[in-house]
Amino acid sequence: MRFDASTAECLVFTTAAGVFSAFAHDLKLRVETFALAVDETTGAIAADFDPTSVRVVCAMHGEDEAEAALGAGDARTIEATIAREVLEAARYPAIRFRAPGSPRADPGESGLRIVGTLLLHGAVRDVALHTARHGSCYVGETRLHQPDFGIRPYSAMLGALRVAPDVRVRITIPLER
Repeated sequence: MRFDASTAECLVFTTAAGVFSAFAHDLKLRVETFALAVDETTGAIAADFDPTSVRVVCAMHGEDEAEAALGAGDARTIEATIAREVLEAARYPAIRFRAPGSPRADPGESGLRIVGTLLLHGAVRDVALHTARHGSCYVGETRLHQPDFGIRPYSAMLGALRVAPDVRVRITIPLER
């Protein structure tokens, strides 16, 4: 089975940190260009993501979308900063996830655990996604600690305003196509 942004979704959630975090926005971002393949025989997963295709969906207040909180100009500036300064897409043009085997039952959870390696910002690290069925989709989530991949979380005003080092990644794929 093959998926891309027209048949599946990859979201990234960031949270603000620092002294002035109350004046900043948590963000919901979407990866607009990716390819994800699941081998139906072995369960192996291969996914490739374009770091230049991260787009702002909206600001967030907790779990609630705050669509009017960001203007289009602010969103474009954030997107350019993510590609240029945070992910350094010109230097690290690929984000890749590989999971060689079948998902396993997630101990203590309902759902499956997918373990693989993630190439991000030139660093390869083991990551695990917890996946569960939600209606007509499978949803997989993981938390990534940006410094583990050599990424310095965005900061401004001498660090008084910054993005927290952990981001949440959610991938949603349909059960049937």
